[in-house]
Amino acid sequence: MVSAALVLLATAACGGSTSSSAGGTPAPEPDMSTSPPRPDPRIGLRAGVHDAGQAVWNLRVLSTTPSPPQFAGITNSDIAFTGKYAIQGNYNGYQVWDISNPRRPALTTAYVCPASQSDVSVYRNLLFVSGEDLSARLDCGTGGVTDTVSAERLRGLRIFDISDIRRPRNVGNVQTCRGSHTHSLLVDPRDGASVYVYISGSAPVRSPGELPGCVDAPLEQDTSSALFRIEVVKVPLAHPEQAAIVNRPRIFTGLTAPPRHGETPGDIAAEAQELAEAKARGDFMATIDGKEQPLPPELGDQLLRSLMQARQRTGPPTAADSAELRGLLPQLTLTTSAVAADPTAGPTQCHDITLYPAIGLAGGACEGYGLLLDIGDPVRPTRLHQAADFNFSYWHSATFNNDGTKLLFSDEWGGGGQAKCRATDKKEWGANAIFAVADRKLQFRGYYKLPVAQTPMENCVAHNGSLIPIPGRDVMAQAWYQGGVSVFDWTDAEHPQEIAFFDRGPMDSTRLEFGGSWSVYWYNGVLVSSETQRGLDILELVASGFLSRNEIEAARTVRLDYLNVQGQSKFVWPPSFPLARAYLDQLERSQGFAAERIAEVRDALDGAEKASGASRGTALVRLATELEAEAGAAADAAKVRALAQAVRGLAGA
Repeated sequence: MVSAALVLLATAACGGSTSSSAGGTPAPEPDMSTSPPRPDPRIGLRAGVHDAGQAVWNLRVLSTTPSPPQFAGITNSDIAFTGKYAIQGNYNGYQVWDISNPRRPALTTAYVCPASQSDVSVYRNLLFVSGEDLSARLDCGTGGVTDTVSAERLRGLRIFDISDIRRPRNVGNVQTCRGSHTHSLLVDPRDGASVYVYISGSAPVRSPGELPGCVDAPLEQDTSSALFRIEVVKVPLAHPEQAAIVNRPRIFTGLTAPPRHGETPGDIAAEAQELAEAKARGDFMATIDGKEQPLPPELGDQLLRSLMQARQRTGPPTAADSAELRGLLPQLTLTTSAVAADPTAGPTQCHDITLYPAIGLAGGACEGYGLLLDIGDPVRPTRLHQAADFNFSYWHSATFNNDGTKLLFSDEWGGGGQAKCRATDKKEWGANAIFAVADRKLQFRGYYKLPVAQTPMENCVAHNGSLIPIPGRDVMAQAWYQGGVSVFDWTDAEHPQEIAFFDRGPMDSTRLEFGGSWSVYWYNGVLVSSETQRGLDILELVASGFLSRNEIEAARTVRLDYLNVQGQSKFVWPPSFPLARAYLDQLERSQGFAAERIAEVRDALDGAEKASGASRGTALVRLATELEAEAGAAADAAKVRALAQAVRGLAGA
């Protein structure tokens, strides 16, 4: 998010025709060392929008595709996947890309429907899109909504039928009191007729004149308050138009304000100077969470255009237009003042909730806390445990490892629009915190932050990422805005390590312009990154000293029909020779099995692969039986047992 309050102001410009282009870079030679490159090639990259310098390590860039005209210059947000399609949210709607050829993505649909953030999820023939800002319209129009109370406003969840993905149809909307900043889709394995959507709204509470029942008050003053809760929506798959809120769980009960570190002294001084300079320039100003801030020039211009459209005015903006917008800004940027004024109040909402139905748990990244939730009953989630951390500013998103024994939270210090990866910034601030999940409680283990400093001209902080299905390891790709894409191994939670990266130079070398990777997710063999200003990037892993070719090939055997990262899927590896060889490579890397025995097992697998029929099965069963007997004496017994299981699986394949 680019500050939850700022995005409320985002509106969109009108679009034109669509276009798509693609490119790539030559495949790099594999780097088989286990040391990061020195000097780090990310330092000193040339600035630019579509011609910035690039640094790539242990990855291959397959394509870089700019946004179509309707979305160019408007912020791209999150991604969901179905079949051969990547659906990319944008503050002006969403784009559907055919990525069946990842070297040349093809634009299938450009659907204009302005709203922030337009986070997306998909299941079967249904697409779900979040809307939160005050100018989003029910009819997806581009004219905005300027009235304080309006029946034309959409703040909540849009539902589209994408049976014909080239012609989506809006078949339902669920209005909420605080809109939908993000949402998470839960597919309950026990309920094949419905899906559930958890909505996290961070906007000011709407007027009850616009949506009856909306109450803006501390919970102790009014038990019906729209604060301190999330919404659970049930969506009948056969009748999505009947989607409705079925519960409003108060998962924050009893939480108080956590400790926070605030800003650095240098940032406080710099912000004061920037504020004075912005006022001197006549920039548009907004009070956000009680703090006066200048709006980015492009956002101010965008709001001015939207206002003129709503007033049916043409031509260049006049002084009167600017004066009217300045008069509207205070009411557009109101926070929940009753709660904001109470320094002891705990969180009033989550930013993001990652649901992992296969293990019945969820991780809630909820402002000042990380929550562990029980979602065994999808309608009635309950809080099991919580963690607070002085080093964390804003708990933003969550990721489980595949077996659910660890939970990683990211900290969006600075709201995503600030440079927080500078050499002077603490490594524990704007980072990830990794917890063990044991006895349904969170136990802190370690931090991971992008290990190379970025310039003060690059907004950079931990943001959205996903697991990569490397068997036997916890490996994740993560977006860091203008810090680029970082791939890291957190199998050892106390000592996570970067193993690959892709980065560009700043958008501008003279001032901080918002940009960079919003999210990067692994999907069926490739990494797809939503670049906020530059479009869509598709990458793939290459073999290195950190990751073998067999591990990458084993990951590619995991095929998903769809993917919503905030509705986490459990990876299951089908039997394959790369899977068995991946475990062997890991045992060799960790010296967890005798070197001579590893060589013998490799030869045995090669021989079995060349055989067929009963001969292959007999050889594999014999090898699996031997490995099972040898596992107890190995330095890494668990990995040898996993290898034996993979070999036995091959015998039955």
